[in-house]
Amino acid sequence: MTELQQTDVLIPVLPLRDVVVYPHMVIPLFVGREKSIDALDAAMKDNKQVLLVAQKEAEVDDPDFADLYEVGTLANILQLLKLPDGTVKVLVEGSERSKVLRYQETGSFFSAAVTGINDILNISEQEQDVLQRTVISSFDQYVKLNNRFHQKC
Repeated sequence: MTELQQTDVLIPVLPLRDVVVYPHMVIPLFVGREKSIDALDAAMKDNKQVLLVAQKEAEVDDPDFADLYEVGTLANILQLLKLPDGTVKVLVEGSERSKVLRYQETGSFFSAAVTGINDILNISEQEQDVLQRTVISSFDQYVKLNNRFHQKC
């Protein structure tokens, strides 16, 4: 999906506490909230995609739409394992950043219509050179200041 493309297809939403998943990142998540487990079950029955969205406040046990950010990561479910204690361990891989167009309650869980976010920047060759020099200079300063890193090299 590019920024111009959008979908009215609703994607199950998995609110996350204390973690942000980025595109191309593979991470196991332990899920215990009933709403979240229902969202995973719905995703498994459909196309195995889920929208991972961070909560604004991690201590909120039953988040509402206002408690969730409007940008998340569309992810593919690679593996799902139901554990004996009722929780679920799910292995997900982030595929692309997505902006929520609208949230909606779908049965017992949240879903969202999303649009992809185009992260490709068009910058001049001169700007690229400046950024590259800045990164190299910053890394050189880091190496000089961090003795542990310098000793390992």
